[in-house]
Amino acid sequence: MNIKPSNNPYLIGYNKTFSELTKYFDNGILPNKIIFSGNAGIGKSTLAYHLTNYIFSLNEDNKYNSLKNLISHNNRSYNLILNNSHPNFFLITNEDDKKNIQISKIREMINFTNKSSFDDSYKIILIKNLEYLNINSVNALLKIVEEPNNKIFFFLIHNSGAKILDTLKSRCIKFNLYLSDENKLKIVDKILNSNFYENLNNDFKNNYSSPGDMILLNNFFINNNIQPNITIDDLLKLIIEKKLYKKDLFLKENITFLIELYFNKKFFYFKSKVNTYNLYKYFLSKIYDCNKYNLNIENVLIELNGKLLNE
Repeated sequence: MNIKPSNNPYLIGYNKTFSELTKYFDNGILPNKIIFSGNAGIGKSTLAYHLTNYIFSLNEDNKYNSLKNLISHNNRSYNLILNNSHPNFFLITNEDDKKNIQISKIREMINFTNKSSFDDSYKIILIKNLEYLNINSVNALLKIVEEPNNKIFFFLIHNSGAKILDTLKSRCIKFNLYLSDENKLKIVDKILNSNFYENLNNDFKNNYSSPGDMILLNNFFINNNIQPNITIDDLLKLIIEKKLYKKDLFLKENITFLIELYFNKKFFYFKSKVNTYNLYKYFLSKIYDCNKYNLNIENVLIELNGKLLNE
C-alpha cells in the first residue's frame, strides 16, 4: 500500500503534542482554528488526520487507540475519509497541476460549513499546503474562520519554509512541529518496512531529511526499478537517458533539487570550484526560465548530460 498521511495508521514522534490536543478536546477547550507548522514531510498532515480520527471515532466501533497512537483500518470514519465520502469532513489542497488553491474550493467549503452536520456531530475542515492560498482565497477564508460554528474545527497545514499572511496567523493557534533524527528513522523504518535507508547512497541520505521526502524517493526508486545505492551522477544519467522526467510526477517536482544535489557534490571534488559554481548558476538559470515560461526542459537536460555527466 502506498502510505500517505490520509491512510497512515501510525503516529510517531508527536505523542506529547497529540496527548495535549486530545485532552483539550476531551475538556471542550480544543481551539477550533489550529495551524500545524513545520518542515515539509515531517508528519504535520498525519498528525491532523490522527486528531480527526480521534474526534470522529469516539462513539464508533474500532475507535482510535490512544495508548498506541494507532488508527484502526476497520474504523468507519477512517474508511469514509479514505473514500472522500465522510459527510462531516472537508479537504482542501492544491491540485497537482495548479500552483494555488482556487477560491472556488474555499467557496465550496463555506457552503459545507453552512449546512447541518450529519448526526449533529463535529465538522472538520483540513487545509493542506496553506501557503498555496492566494490573496483572494485567504480573504474568503478569513470571513469564515473569524466566527466559526463551535462544532467546526479548522486544521491548517503549513510548510514553515513559506510565508502565510499575518491576518490569518493572528486568528489561529499555531503548533510548531519538529521531529528528532531518531524519530525520522523510526517513521521511515515503520512505514517502508525495508532496509531502504540503510542501503541508500550518502548522496541522498545527507539531503533528504524528512520522512515524507524519503518515502517519496523510495516510491520513485521502486516504480522505476532503481537501486537505492545509486549515486546522484548515475541517477541523473538514467533519468536523462530514459527520459523519466517526461512521465514521472516526482521528477517534475524534484528535478531541480536533484541537479542541485549533483552540483553540491561536485563542488567538493572539482579542482576549479569557480567553474563549477558558474556551471551551477548557468543550468539553474536555464531551468528557472523553463519553469517560468513553461518551456521544454529536455534540451537543458541533454546539455547537462553532454557537458558534465559523461566526463
